[in-house]
Amino acid sequence: MTTDAAVSPASLRARYPRRRIVAWSLWDWGSAAFNAVITTFVFTRWITSEAFVDPVLVTAAQAEGTAGGPASAALSVTLAEHSAWLGWGLAIGGLVIAVLAPVLGARADDAGRRKRWLGIHTGVTVALSAAMVLVRPDPESLTFNLLLGITLLALANIAFELASVNYNAMLAQISSPSSMGRVSAVGWGAGYIGGIVLLLILFVGFINPEVGWFGVTGEDGMDIRISVLVAALWFGAFAVPVLLAVPEVPQSSSRPPVSVVESYRRLGRDVVGLWRHSRPTLRFLIASAVYRDGLAGVFTFGAVIASVTFGFSASEVVVFAIVANVVAGISTFLAGLLDDALGPKRVIVGSLVGLIAAGLAVFVWHDGGQGVFWVFGLLLCVFVGPAQSASRSLLCRVIPPGRESEIFGLYATTGRAASFVTPLAFSTFIAVAQAQYWGILGIVLVLAVGLVLLLPVRVEPIPPRALPAEALRGLEIPRP
Repeated sequence: MTTDAAVSPASLRARYPRRRIVAWSLWDWGSAAFNAVITTFVFTRWITSEAFVDPVLVTAAQAEGTAGGPASAALSVTLAEHSAWLGWGLAIGGLVIAVLAPVLGARADDAGRRKRWLGIHTGVTVALSAAMVLVRPDPESLTFNLLLGITLLALANIAFELASVNYNAMLAQISSPSSMGRVSAVGWGAGYIGGIVLLLILFVGFINPEVGWFGVTGEDGMDIRISVLVAALWFGAFAVPVLLAVPEVPQSSSRPPVSVVESYRRLGRDVVGLWRHSRPTLRFLIASAVYRDGLAGVFTFGAVIASVTFGFSASEVVVFAIVANVVAGISTFLAGLLDDALGPKRVIVGSLVGLIAAGLAVFVWHDGGQGVFWVFGLLLCVFVGPAQSASRSLLCRVIPPGRESEIFGLYATTGRAASFVTPLAFSTFIAVAQAQYWGILGIVLVLAVGLVLLLPVRVEPIPPRALPAEALRGLEIPRP
């Protein structure tokens, strides 16, 4: 029987040419515009900042200074409410993703339209991101603009996550079982580096100077609004190569297109089949769906916490973001070595323990000043990337031979289906405690639940070289 070890390097290069890997990674590079600029460090921080609070209240709170007083307390409660609104909006968007993602991803694969839907959902994300330039801190309509910003953000997040389902599924098209982990890490690393580059451009060009490029200033929030528009264009530009270089998947011969209702029935049967025949895989999918949403929450709400709880300015948040992406990128690349040496589950468990400890430190010492967030916020970033990258690697080891593409698609969709959990926990803790820093405990709780679910999962490695050649059929895409 022919094995993966018998496949020559030349034939592997022909099957998975490097240009396709580069094109695929550029989507991740470009998507940093949405992840770093819009959902994390710039736009979300801005709409939950004092810019969208009644100027009279802000002025009164500033007059009270460090002494505090009724105005300062009212300002703190208002900012906490706005953070909670953001969480509710993203939670509602997450519920929509939970309903749509598992089926839309499978239908795109079965119909041979994965790339088409990647392009459509990416285009919608870019359009909604560009529309955020319309959000203004107008004193006459602050609530309307805040809700407009949250609505656009939630809708864009839905489109982005649906695009990510198709994008992640493409990993099986551009890599072999023996290279899937490395290619996955390259994609994550490209995303972090792309975030660094774009944040530097925006910081130097628009956010930091009083008068930026093209005469842009902070008046009417124009520095942030233009930054968001640039981010949208950035994402759109770098999303094009993957649509040109990676061929469309062929229509499935064993799973012909069916109605939407039947798609949900088919999804149920797939899950039942995993429970009967590959229970560790299903348990890992459930555990990773929970803790990966917690990982996403670390970045989604990190800048909001830095701004409201620790008093970071817009420029300080961007500087922190640049350093955070550097730290996350380096740790992700290094974790790839630990993954091979220690195994992916140990990397994930160690990362989750580190995240929980760092998150609790941020909560306990929330009144310790910006130094606390610099130390423990960056420590959070050390563990996020390794957990994300090792999760893909672990899945490679528990997938039954011959079902790689199917399970990776389910991995992507289950993760997106749980994307409402962290926003819901974050907002609930804030709403109950009426203080924003309590949202940190919501994120930590989700990570802890994911860790508890992961610990009993038995990982029985399936070495890539042990996979029969027939197992590669679901991964191979005919060359055009």
